[in-house]
Formats: sequence, C-alpha cells, structure tokens
Amino acid sequence: MSDQEPSQTEKETFMRRAFEVAAIGMNGGFGGPFGAVIAKDGVIVGEGHNQVVADHDPTAHAEVTAIRNAGKQLHNFDLSGCRIYVNALPCPMCMTAILWARIDKLYYGAFPEDAAAIGFDDAYFYEEIRKDTAARALPTERIESLYDEAKASLDAWLTKSDRTHY
Repeated sequence: MSDQEPSQTEKETFMRRAFEVAAIGMNGGFGGPFGAVIAKDGVIVGEGHNQVVADHDPTAHAEVTAIRNAGKQLHNFDLSGCRIYVNALPCPMCMTAILWARIDKLYYGAFPEDAAAIGFDDAYFYEEIRKDTAARALPTERIESLYDEAKASLDAWLTKSDRTHY
C-alpha cells in the first residue's frame, strides 16, 4: 500500500469521478448506475461503469470493468498499491475481484440498502455463498468418477516451469 493516505480532497475527487462514470454508463444504456475508479499514486489508472446490458455479460460490473482496465494500463494483474473508489459498496462478486486484484483500499459512497432500494439487492447472493453446496438454490453436483482426472488437471500446474503465481 502507498505509505501516504490520500487527502480528503483527493478522495472526494476520485469518488466524484466514479459518480460521473456511473452516470455515463447509466445514461448511455450500458447497464446499472454503478461506477468505479482505480487510482495509484494519485493518478487514475482505470475506471469503469456497469456494462452488463451492453456487453450481455453478467460479470461486467463497474468494479470488474475498472479492474480489467487498470490491469491493461499497468500491464499487471497485481494491483497492489492501488485504491478503488465506487459509488456503492460492491456486490460479493466485485468484492472478491477486488481482493483477487490485491487492491490496497476500497472507498465507497452508498450502502447496500440504497442499491437494494432501486432493485439491486445482493442479500440473496451473500446468503447463498454462506450455505453448504448441497443446500444452495443452484443444484451442484460433483462428478465423483472423474475426480482423479479433475485433480490431475489442477496438479499439471505444478509441473509447468513457466507458471506465474498469483
């Protein structure tokens, strides 16, 4: 993480840019009213708005789009040293993407209840994730007869001499 915490003015500037990006996406018909900005050392390195509708992609949330853009800009999948600013607390998928990206800090504006009030309620997803796989609404079945092959497909990673750890 960068040693110095951004000033309040800098935080508000990046957050307001997230609001602008959200409006661009929403008003352009790309998807829901969500925007994200990723900054490193006081400079925007990625931003994104929800593109679920335009891309026909349920994973094209603002945070994921911003992460993809920042990774391309920085030529790195590891976004350590970066901070993300979003207009609402991220959903479980986006929160996990932020963690996988190794982003140092998350700043958000609105609460999940605010998003739920306009039709974007993530409570169901949080509840499903907490359940044992057998109790989830999505039928889930492990194909036991192919376990050895499944495990071998993973173990092949260990013999790959040019693998990149992440």
